[in-house]
Amino acid sequence: MKIAIVFDSQTGNTAQVARAIQAACEGQEIISFGPPPQNVDQAELVFAGSWTDKGSCTPAMQEFLHTLYGKRVALFGTAGFGISQLYFASLADRFKGEVPKGNQVVSTFFCTGKMPQAVRDRYEAQLKADPENAKLKSMIQAYDLALTHPDQSDLEQAADFAREAMQV
Repeated sequence: MKIAIVFDSQTGNTAQVARAIQAACEGQEIISFGPPPQNVDQAELVFAGSWTDKGSCTPAMQEFLHTLYGKRVALFGTAGFGISQLYFASLADRFKGEVPKGNQVVSTFFCTGKMPQAVRDRYEAQLKADPENAKLKSMIQAYDLALTHPDQSDLEQAADFAREAMQV
């Protein structure tokens, strides 16, 4: 099977997931691997991944997805605030919304990804100005929980997602 793995990764989290997907596709023909734009004309399956930018995939990934037609697509992503499957499901719906009609989304996978220290620093500065802000406290907690992700379990789940997507 001819496979394309196209991803937008700002901090390296999504690239880690893409490498786990690539490893799971051993024995298949990987015709492209890297950031958009990529030529995926010959791909039978396109894995398209992005970090979460304002609740959806990045503009570069949106632009790439909008070029697809007649493709089987498996979407994946990372999110700094991914602390619930409900949130991941909402991201999957938003990412799917960027895939034009005429394509088939065969599967989705999302996991938590660590965020840069500057994010925590910004939250701490805001909390100093408003020490009782429960939302900011929750955001710092989510930041701390994400520090170890994507972890080995996340990467194993990404590999399982890839193997399953190839079977659909």
